[in-house]
Amino acid sequence: MNDLLKGIDPSVILNYVEKYGLALIKAIVILVVGLWVIKAIVKGIKKAFNKSNIDVSLQGFLTSLISWSLKALLIITALSQLGVKTTSFVAIIGAAGLAVGLALQGSLANFAGGALILLFKPFKVGDLIEGQGAVGVVKEVSIFVTKIITPDGKEVIIPNGALSNGNITNYSTTGELRVDLTVGISYSDDIEKAKTIIMDTLLSDQKVLKSPAPVVAVGELGDSSVNILVRPYATVDNYWDVYFNSLQNVKVALDNAGIEIPFPQQVNHTAKG
Repeated sequence: MNDLLKGIDPSVILNYVEKYGLALIKAIVILVVGLWVIKAIVKGIKKAFNKSNIDVSLQGFLTSLISWSLKALLIITALSQLGVKTTSFVAIIGAAGLAVGLALQGSLANFAGGALILLFKPFKVGDLIEGQGAVGVVKEVSIFVTKIITPDGKEVIIPNGALSNGNITNYSTTGELRVDLTVGISYSDDIEKAKTIIMDTLLSDQKVLKSPAPVVAVGELGDSSVNILVRPYATVDNYWDVYFNSLQNVKVALDNAGIEIPFPQQVNHTAKG
């Protein structure tokens, strides 16, 4: 070691210290102070996010993104103090970012869509929605995909990019859904009597909402029947119960009142030989 040190000119070491010592100290100070400032900024952002309605998963991602971006900027600033040409360094980072962006174009579109969904909240977990040709209850909303459960128990995974760029129908926004049914009665039957029976049947079902009130009205004079529109309202959870119960209960009530529900009939005529 002593022999190695003897071969080094002290003036060379002194020149390096004079040339880079102050710059190195500045770079270290910039790093230390910068990391402290970034930590304070990220802490403030977390507090602001906690007071907002931004989704937790989006909060974590944005916080990490801001933190790493600031740290990258800090490192570039510190390197510039040491005489490193950061212009080419930034260009390399930009080119690499562009290449990664092109390779992950679909994923980035899904990320952007997920960020918009989590930020503006057109729906939330538990809502009944329709989007991209699928209808179901939202099970999970992540940064890239949304998972819904269809009425027949299937899990549908929808990319957020396509979902956010298409039409979204949220059936849970108002808290109630209208059940659309049509019941046909014979032309010979009393329309007002049939409407009263249907309305009373609907109102006797506890799962049918009283407000908005059910609607029962003549909708069409068909070829073989007077078609009555039956429109009860139900909560999202009770929609299918009201749908099936109303069909059955109205049929039974009309049968008990002697009101005929017409059905297609076919008569075969056999030619006599």
